[in-house]
Amino acid sequence: MRCVDLFAGCGGLSLGLENAGIEVVAAVENWTPSIEVYRENFSHPVLEQDLSAVKESIEVIRPFEPEIIAGGPPCQDFSSAGPRNHNGKRADLTYCFADIVCGVKPEWFIMENVELIKKSHVLREVVEQFIKSGYGLSAAILDASFCGVPQARTRFFMIGHQGDSHNTLIPILKNNLSDEPMHMRHYFGEELNLEYYYRHPRNYNRRAVFTLDEPSPTVRGVNRPVPKGYKLNSCDPDGVDIGNVRPLTTIERSYVQTFPKSFKFKGSKTNLEQMIGNAVPVKLGEYIGRSILGYLEADSGNFTSEFIFHDRFEIPQRKLMPEKKHNEKS
Repeated sequence: MRCVDLFAGCGGLSLGLENAGIEVVAAVENWTPSIEVYRENFSHPVLEQDLSAVKESIEVIRPFEPEIIAGGPPCQDFSSAGPRNHNGKRADLTYCFADIVCGVKPEWFIMENVELIKKSHVLREVVEQFIKSGYGLSAAILDASFCGVPQARTRFFMIGHQGDSHNTLIPILKNNLSDEPMHMRHYFGEELNLEYYYRHPRNYNRRAVFTLDEPSPTVRGVNRPVPKGYKLNSCDPDGVDIGNVRPLTTIERSYVQTFPKSFKFKGSKTNLEQMIGNAVPVKLGEYIGRSILGYLEADSGNFTSEFIFHDRFEIPQRKLMPEKKHNEKS
């Protein structure tokens, strides 16, 4: 399965798909700091290309003959982290992604974005475009902590497969979820040498101190020290000595994003924080890749008793969660 990764950043999705067994043959990115890090870590080409130039981008991508086009169009216009503008320039890049996919027409595509894109007219319009181009669509909102990532990061994924029915990948996406969310301690053990850490809140009415015995909150593109005189609020854990609490380091945050220790980062701290915060967690990308390959290997008829496939595609409104298991009394 040959894949081209668009809006590739520093390579979280690329590495995850490669780990799953998909051959990433090229990546496309337009921010120099990310390109430099990507080139340090992958042997295939990363092309500096403005993907808003759709016709030119199609001509650049087509020679690689991808069976999969993957990518996460920049999400700031849909993000809860700041002012949302569904008509902004970054929202336009979602249209560009759809135009490129429908122009190249790979067998598969993977589109990743923040959960709030589900409320956007942009998503509804590109869904119509994908359907007209012959793609059967499966979409899910995934919590990364149920996909092998020690982080409660919620992301929207839409997977398209030429000539297929809608919703056909939902069973395998659901069945592969872990029963419980992954906590930081599950992933790191005692390696971080701390019990509590600081993650700067969007406002001081929100929680800022977290423990290892839970998933990390979403890794964002900013990482600030504990403010002088910070007072614990009612949302923070009890009994914490704030003087012994620190934020995670830049490289520790890359580990929370499940980049391996062998991954090479270079550049300014500000740039690294941004590219790490924007990345698709490696294990989440791997989860998607393994689900696609598992779908191809499995008899989809095995799932028909639990899920009904139909021709109507609906945008999911809730996270895909594992089934709750009830203990049987002996």
